[in-house]
Amino acid sequence: MTVKLGVPSKGRLMEKTFDWFGERGVTLSRTGSEREYSGKVDGVDGVQLVLLSAGEIPRELAAGRLHLGVTGTDLVREKLVQWDQQVEEMAALGFGFADLIVAVPSCWVDVDCLDDLDAAASAFRAEHGHRLRIATKYHRLVRDYLRAGGVADYQLVDSQGATEGTVKNLTAEAIADITSTGETLRANHLKILGDGPILRSQATLFRSRKAQKAVAERAALKQLLDKLGL
Repeated sequence: MTVKLGVPSKGRLMEKTFDWFGERGVTLSRTGSEREYSGKVDGVDGVQLVLLSAGEIPRELAAGRLHLGVTGTDLVREKLVQWDQQVEEMAALGFGFADLIVAVPSCWVDVDCLDDLDAAASAFRAEHGHRLRIATKYHRLVRDYLRAGGVADYQLVDSQGATEGTVKNLTAEAIADITSTGETLRANHLKILGDGPILRSQATLFRSRKAQKAVAERAALKQLLDKLGL
């Protein structure tokens, strides 16, 4: 058996993760073509690289099929109930920064905070006969945030595509989504509410609390974490 390390399978997250490990003397590399999700680890024995989508890594950690995994804090906290009982945050990696925010149309001049949104939602239901729709991929985090902020009269609608376009396409009145620069929001005539983000996310190395470890895995895991300075 080997220690399994899950890393995002493509794009800047994969490249920057490879760089982060490489700077600490652990070389990660993809083997085969980009269609093959396999790789290798040099610099420490007994560790296997598993390439997965960032969204799959929280589930694999929680199931104990990965010992370590790199993914966004937003994905772990959205996908895992009582996440801190299933995984342990080992290191924030200093890239992949993004904020999970609530945004409304820029033309809503009287809506700048959650209290305003609550009032607008009540007025919207009185006028239209149905609840104000907020499009998001992050149902758990958004629901908890709106509940804590006292917003009640709304419904979440699932968005698996370009969430910023749902208001323009008339499938939602507001959105809750990840943003790094805000440029796409501004291009779609949306503004962020001023209460602060739901969550500030970045790429993070997590350790599974569920993965079984025999003596060999414990030794390999210790050697890897020592090398990473953790």
